[in-house]
Amino acid sequence: MEQTIPIFIASALGKVWNFIELWWWVPMPFVLWRPFLFFWRWWRMETWMFAQKKVLLEIKMPKEVLKPLKAMEQVFSAIWGNTFDPPDWYEYWFEGKDLDSVQLEMVSLGGEPHLFVRCSEGRRNAIEASIYSQYPEAEILQADDYIKYVPQDLPNKDWEMWGTDYILQKSDVFPIKTYSKFFEEQESIDEEKRVDPLATLLEGMAKLGPGEQLWIQIAASPVLSVTDIKAGGTYDFVKEGRKVADKLAKREAAPKQKPILTEIFEEVVYGKAPGPEEKKVEIFPAELRLTPGEKDVVEAVENKVAKRCFMCFARFIYLAKRDVYFGGAKAIPFGFFNQFATENLNSPRPYPQTLTKIKHYITFINLPIPISPFRLRRLFVRKRKLFFRYIKRFPPLFPKSSGKTSFILNTEELATIFHFPGRMVAPAPFVSRVESKRGEAPPGLPMEE
Repeated sequence: MEQTIPIFIASALGKVWNFIELWWWVPMPFVLWRPFLFFWRWWRMETWMFAQKKVLLEIKMPKEVLKPLKAMEQVFSAIWGNTFDPPDWYEYWFEGKDLDSVQLEMVSLGGEPHLFVRCSEGRRNAIEASIYSQYPEAEILQADDYIKYVPQDLPNKDWEMWGTDYILQKSDVFPIKTYSKFFEEQESIDEEKRVDPLATLLEGMAKLGPGEQLWIQIAASPVLSVTDIKAGGTYDFVKEGRKVADKLAKREAAPKQKPILTEIFEEVVYGKAPGPEEKKVEIFPAELRLTPGEKDVVEAVENKVAKRCFMCFARFIYLAKRDVYFGGAKAIPFGFFNQFATENLNSPRPYPQTLTKIKHYITFINLPIPISPFRLRRLFVRKRKLFFRYIKRFPPLFPKSSGKTSFILNTEELATIFHFPGRMVAPAPFVSRVESKRGEAPPGLPMEE
């Protein structure tokens, strides 16, 4: 009896092992299906990205900008229409096509601020036309990519860097602070009445010295409300915004029709008459019971989902030669992004997983405990990844799904962050501007045959 149990167990294990040897391949397609789709999509998308020809356009701002920022909002609305081309299923899975994006880049090279727009070569004319239609006195030139003039293996023994990606504090349906809150009179075209958020950034960029550079990058891909791919699924942005607005406004949702069997059960057991339940009549509607602050939030959410939107990601990098590197320079982009933060709506904040700062230790019962003996190595790898994704214009966490590192901004929010301030509101030196107006040839000018 004592030897029967081990023999029985050995026999059972042998049968199980024989079954595994014969049929191990059956569940493998189900186990490997998702990893296969991930790597297949990564391969096709990377191939498609590297096949796209991109151009970097430098925009020289006019000396005087007398138009309100609604003009810049119109520029982004036109860019939305010029670049919106979502892939179908074949293009998505076999060609690797993705939503075309436009990179808005604000760069300081040794104290000289520049504004760049990077786009596909085939869409260059359309994007230039969108800008010239509202700012005919601007000048757009094709420029060499500034990233080519620094070592491609940062950080290294000669160069140091610091940077991060940005995310939104709350849901995408809550807007950041927009230009209407910065100006004393939203519709005024008088430059002296403007409080321009870009002036702070340009002044800070102009303070950098030789060997120092500050790069700010905002990528924007046009999306529709029902085609926003977020966290690996379909995200109906407009529907979510209306749901949030209705909840904030305390609006009652339309009652759902009960199943017939449920109505019969309630009538037999509880004596309830079939049909919708009687609602309690309120003397004042829900909208009149809102505080002024609640009304502002509801209005802001509804205004955001009413306009064309872009799926965006944002980041910055401060890099410099080690002999002139100054860690306090990172306060310039921090202060710039912080201008768009509000406590009752939304605010951009650094993404901890790509922030080039790792804690040395944590405190437990007043005792310092090291987090990782490889902290410096982890920090080096994080900087390398951030620099690589910047120069390749890849989204955060690429090739993984960007998740919450990508967020939705509408045309008004983008116009607030990226626009062309005049010299009166942004008198920073070394800003590239057009000093003279462009004019057309006079009529009747003789032409050579």
